[in-house]
Amino acid sequence: MSEQLSNPGQSPAPGSAKDWVKILAKYREPNTVRSSFELAVTLGPFIVLWIAAWWALDVSYWLTLGLSIVNAAFLLRLFIIQHDCGHGSFYTNRTLSDWLGRVLGVLTLTPYDVWRRTHSIHHSNAGHLDRRGIGDVHTMTVAEYKALGLWNRAMYRLYRNPVVLFGLGPGYLFFVQNRIPLGLMSSVRYWASAMGTNAAILGALLVMLYFGGLMPILLIFLPSTLLAATAGVWLFYVQHQFETTLWDSEEQWQLHDAALHGSSHYVLPSALQWVSGNIGIHHVHHLYSRIPFYRLPEVVRDHATLSEHNRMTIRESFANARLHLWDEGSRRLLSFRQANAL
Repeated sequence: MSEQLSNPGQSPAPGSAKDWVKILAKYREPNTVRSSFELAVTLGPFIVLWIAAWWALDVSYWLTLGLSIVNAAFLLRLFIIQHDCGHGSFYTNRTLSDWLGRVLGVLTLTPYDVWRRTHSIHHSNAGHLDRRGIGDVHTMTVAEYKALGLWNRAMYRLYRNPVVLFGLGPGYLFFVQNRIPLGLMSSVRYWASAMGTNAAILGALLVMLYFGGLMPILLIFLPSTLLAATAGVWLFYVQHQFETTLWDSEEQWQLHDAALHGSSHYVLPSALQWVSGNIGIHHVHHLYSRIPFYRLPEVVRDHATLSEHNRMTIRESFANARLHLWDEGSRRLLSFRQANAL
C-alpha cells in the first residue's frame, strides 16, 4: 500500500489507488427515499411509454416505433438499477434489492442471479491477464494473437469487428447467451435463475401475442430491447477498452490499481449521463462498487483528481472501436495495424 496521507481530507495522488477506498467509503450508503424515487422516475415512464406505444399501434406504426426508441433509454436505466441491486448499493435491505433485481431482470432479459455472479467475477478480475473469460470483452495480447494460426486470427478479428461487437453482439448476448447460465453451468441455483427468468419472459411474450398479435413484439419489445442492449454493450466496451487501460499478469496485478487505472471516466452530456445512470464514472464505480449510482457525481465533484482521471469524451471514445490487442511491452491497447507494425 502506498504511503498514508498526512491529512485525512486530502485526496490521494493519482497513482495511490488503494488509498481511495477509505475516502470513498463515506459515499457508500444508499438513501431509501432517493433510491425509490430513482426507481419511480425510471419504471413509471417505461410503463407509460409501453402503454402509449401499444395504443399508437392503431394510429401509426411509425409513432409506435418512435415511442419504443425513446423507451429504450428507460430500459437502459432500469438495467443500471438492476446493476446496483446486484452490488447491494440500491437498498440497504439485501433481500429487497435481490428481488427487485430479479423482477427487473425479466424486463432486461438478464437472469439476475447469474448476472450478479458473473459481474462479481468481472469486478474481481478486471485487468487480470490470467483470469480472462467471464464477464469481459475477450481481449488478447499481441503475443497471443501472433502465435495463432490464420483461421484463429480470422475468428478473433471477426469477433472484434465493430459490426459483430455492436451490431450482432448485443442481440446474441441478450436474446441467446443470457438464456443459459454460461460459465456457471454446473450450479442448480444459476440454472434456476436462468430458467425462471426465461419462463417469465416467455409468459410475457405469450400475453403480448394473445392480446396484440405480433406487432407489439416486433415494434415495441424488439426495438427497445435491441437499442438498449446496443447502448449497454457500447458503454461496457468503452469503460475498459481504451488505449491507456491496464492489464497485468498475476505477478503485477493489483485489484485497486486495475479498478482505477483500467476503467475510464466517460464524460457524457447531462441527459445521456442520467439515462446511463452515471455509469460513465466507471473508474470510481470499480474502485468502490457499493456506491449508489446517483452518488457517483458527488464523488467527482468532491475530488478533482478523480474527475480528471482517464477522462474520455464521446468523440474520443469512437477511436476505441479500432483497438483490439494489448501490448505488454508498450502497455497500450493497439489496433491490428499497430500490432503488425511492431
